[in-house]
Amino acid sequence: MKTITKFLFIISIAIFSACEGPMGPPGYDGKDGEDGTSLLGTIFETTVDFTPENGYSTLFEYPNDFEIYDSDIVMVYILWEQVETNNGVLDVWRALPQTVFLQEGVIQYNFDYSVGDVKIFIEETVGNLLPGETENQTFRIAVIPAIEYENKSIDLQNFNSVLKSLNLSDDSIKKF
Repeated sequence: MKTITKFLFIISIAIFSACEGPMGPPGYDGKDGEDGTSLLGTIFETTVDFTPENGYSTLFEYPNDFEIYDSDIVMVYILWEQVETNNGVLDVWRALPQTVFLQEGVIQYNFDYSVGDVKIFIEETVGNLLPGETENQTFRIAVIPAIEYENKSIDLQNFNSVLKSLNLSDDSIKKF
């Protein structure tokens, strides 16, 4: 027992005596570098008209100051309707693709994307589209960094769930 006590006493003296001594010179400040890119998600909003002249499609190009990666997830939502509630007007967003079945045929709002742009388009078998189906259509394009959200469960079909998971509000959506 005395041997263990002596051994612990010698170890504690060695540890505490090693912590003393003069303070070293201060280190040099590093040079300022470029700001890193944020991996936070971003949502863009755009309102478009689909016409025969534009082939019932529109191309949304990301702003020059925005960078998207191959691993990012892109979702597009259409403003489907606005509902009057006690708290005011409530926007109802639906994830694309959205298909509308009519007696005359089928209308589908769809999209594809790359790291440079998002193409939103209408595919239809109706023949004559009505202005309500083609004019002043509002879309929200959500860019979700997959690396940050790979372990989170996000309901990508629910726009409000995506907005909440990105810690964004309606005020932070970039409108074009």
